[in-house]
Amino acid sequence: MLIYKIFRRPEWDDLKATGQTLGAPIDLADGFIHFSTAAQVMETAAKHFAGESDLVLVAADPDKLGAALKWEVSRGGALFPHLFRRLTMSDVVWDTSLPLGASGHIFPEGLV
Repeated sequence: MLIYKIFRRPEWDDLKATGQTLGAPIDLADGFIHFSTAAQVMETAAKHFAGESDLVLVAADPDKLGAALKWEVSRGGALFPHLFRRLTMSDVVWDTSLPLGASGHIFPEGLV
């Protein structure tokens, strides 16, 4: 199983350039990096990134994130993965563009 983080292109570019990040502004404000499961990521995109283009979908292996990854109750009472440390490029399993289509973001086949 993988977990997913959506970045705006400048946030992703910064992570690639520096090799680490504490996340987007919402992550900094909340004190952890928000992730979603495959079942949650489409709703996350629709709720927090509606109408935004030039996004990057990043996958991480929760087993490799260690004890800093906590599963906490969030939207709708569901458990969401939250990372309480910096995300590094070595944590990233893969990344892909998340384009905006006519009816929302277009996710990679097989993910949703």
